[in-house]
Amino acid sequence: MSTQLDRLKNAKRVVVKVGSALLVDKQGKLHESWLTSLTDEVAAWRARGQEVILVSSGAVALGRRYLGFKPGELRLEEKQAAAAAGMIRLAHAYQERLGAHGTSVAQILLTLDDSENRRRYLNARSTLMTLLSVGAVPLINENDTVATDEIRFGDNDRLAARVASMVSADLLVLLSTIDGLYTADPHKDPAAKKLSEISELTPEIEAMAGASNSADARGGMVTKLVAAKLCMNSGCAMIIADGRQDHPLTSLEREGACTWFLPSGNPQTARKTWIGGSLQPAGVLIVDEGAAKALGQGRSLLPAGIIDVTGGFQRGDAVTIRRRDGRDVARGLVNYSADDARRIIGHKTDEIEGLLGYRGRDAMVHRDDLVIL
Repeated sequence: MSTQLDRLKNAKRVVVKVGSALLVDKQGKLHESWLTSLTDEVAAWRARGQEVILVSSGAVALGRRYLGFKPGELRLEEKQAAAAAGMIRLAHAYQERLGAHGTSVAQILLTLDDSENRRRYLNARSTLMTLLSVGAVPLINENDTVATDEIRFGDNDRLAARVASMVSADLLVLLSTIDGLYTADPHKDPAAKKLSEISELTPEIEAMAGASNSADARGGMVTKLVAAKLCMNSGCAMIIADGRQDHPLTSLEREGACTWFLPSGNPQTARKTWIGGSLQPAGVLIVDEGAAKALGQGRSLLPAGIIDVTGGFQRGDAVTIRRRDGRDVARGLVNYSADDARRIIGHKTDEIEGLLGYRGRDAMVHRDDLVIL
């Protein structure tokens, strides 16, 4: 218990996913006291130095009531309309409560595709990191109003895991209507046992999900295990916990009733491994000795230290960073296309806007997106 509690309190960056059934009742009304208790907890976690990102379901369930849709399955266009109406009310509900603690909420609408397209991935990551740096709480929803595939087949468990990977989070907490992964459906099998810790998703463990589906929204235990695999591969721990009672995070800290999914590495190591070994470089940046030395000291690569560019890469592509003598120094994700890079190499960062006509990023390759070879 103490080890789990330490992991929970020591997580510097946490993503909390809220299931629809926790937030909205069957009549489409917001669970006011529950949401207030959760946002009070988020404020408390932030006060002790933790960064928190919220991934919240509930927009469709909340919006259908305001639009007067009848009970039952909605057509696709009705779901999209309900999502549009519900999103604004959902964001307002979070802002009203977190605002009482002096905290700003920033809503971001994403699809799974935004986390798979590298340029959009970098844009989303940059926005999220900026929001966290200024003390805001990002509130993320799936962009159901336009993404037909996501509204029919998507789930916020997977989206939350992608977000956790995107921001190199230490922990993802899935608040659901079940307190963890069981060996069988606990409602049908009295002998079912809850697994407290999982360090490897074996075929036997994955098979347990078929009998342990949650009834909340579009998710279920199968999607939660998909989320767990994404997290563990990214060096992020994950928790499945029962969130039905008020103050769900406090309950988690006190009682520890949950299932932990524990990765073998950490988010930083996993990200560096991905950049260094999984991506095919699309070009080369030739740097001078001063830039090579700065990279070795953990600094970002600035345009001023680059003397030549080869390849036809786009922003977000992987590139190799090489010395004049042909020795490879590093590999990283580049912040400019090859054409723009050629226009600004050798120049200082305050000259970028004048050369390109827009204010880009200061670094050609930021140190967080760079691996020394």
